Amino acid sequence: INAEYMGTFPRQDKMSHRKYHAPRHGSLGFLPRKRASNIRGRIKAFPKDDKPVKPHLTAFLGYKAGMTHIVRDLDRPGSKAHKKEVVEAVTIVETPPLVIVGLVGYVKTPRGLRPLTTVWAEHLSDTLKRRFYKNWVASKKKAFTKYAQNLATEKGKKEFEEKLHRIVKYCQVIRVLAHSQVNKLPLGAKKAHLVEIQVNGGSIQEKVNWVKEHLEKEVAITAVFEQDEQIDVIAVTKGHGFEGVTHRWGVRKLPRKTHKGLRKVACIGAWHPSRVKYTVPRAGQHGFHHRTEQNKKIYRIGKAIKQADGSVVKNNAATEADLTEKNITPMGGFPHYGVVTNDFLMLKGATAGAKKRVLTLRKSLFPQVNRRATEKVVLKFIDTSSKFGHGRFQTPEEKKGFLGYLKKDGEKEAAAPKAE
Repeated sequence: INAEYMGTFPRQDKMSHRKYHAPRHGSLGFLPRKRASNIRGRIKAFPKDDKPVKPHLTAFLGYKAGMTHIVRDLDRPGSKAHKKEVVEAVTIVETPPLVIVGLVGYVKTPRGLRPLTTVWAEHLSDTLKRRFYKNWVASKKKAFTKYAQNLATEKGKKEFEEKLHRIVKYCQVIRVLAHSQVNKLPLGAKKAHLVEIQVNGGSIQEKVNWVKEHLEKEVAITAVFEQDEQIDVIAVTKGHGFEGVTHRWGVRKLPRKTHKGLRKVACIGAWHPSRVKYTVPRAGQHGFHHRTEQNKKIYRIGKAIKQADGSVVKNNAATEADLTEKNITPMGGFPHYGVVTNDFLMLKGATAGAKKRVLTLRKSLFPQVNRRATEKVVLKFIDTSSKFGHGRFQTPEEKKGFLGYLKKDGEKEAAAPKAE
């Protein structure tokens, strides 16, 4: 058949053997779907520097405790639910203070940022030093010992000041090295997470002075974020191992009588080109992916149970409408986590990752000005009933008042004198 004869046929634009067009299953924007190299979310971009304001951190580390729900009056004119009560799911992220242990100065080049020099604090905790070792117990624990000895001398102090002077003279970007305090959490972990956080606000000299003042000191979550602020959560999602195409990509199952299984892709491509395209759904790793979720609203920044001045906070889950004296930890503790004793963030909705997972909390890259972002949230009720089953009671006192005197209470009283 010659080419002229073939040109007389109408062009076939429609898909063959398909009655309708359909969008593809699964997004190609998240390729490659592979396991994250690090369990801590990596900050790939920081907010633009704002020189008129005072120097401040642009990110923080938190640990996912679990979820609960809240009740509030919606303040959204035009919405059908305006001035009505709404129930919303929230995530509790425990955020013990970070400890600043160093700073890095970066020079802007045509090929991106280049680190000029790094300055460390003199005293580093063992929880941080564990991060530099595969096997801490078997090691000689010599990390930073010579550095600390040198820094204690006059020569070392002079070199320290010279490095800071070089940073002020040549660098355009200042980032701090800070680590979390995992020993304050119910994780059983001993190795701190180390993170590099950009300092925004003020001149380079003011930034360096701010970091120098805060070396070896704690920075609380209240110094970084505010109530009703929109933040980004960077984390590694919950892992599900090697998974088939039906669950991994959401493709349609084949008919019941299909030969050799039905949770498959029926056709993975044409005969030619004799290759499988990257766009075709295939089985493989599902979950434990690095993800960034933008614009999570902070509903509350809660105080730690034990304050620095020795006072005890017993009502960090109380509201103006619900004056019950109760803390954020639900009855029986957060499942697979425990008791929240440190400062915490209450974020709207869910976040990536399993319980106990470290979350990187970053300030929003762009100023949020829409109505939802600027809405003031006033909580009426925070649920603290048990998350292990169908919890009915908000506090142990409420449970005892409802159930009354129990047999086990009498047994405890009888056993008390024997113990003495």
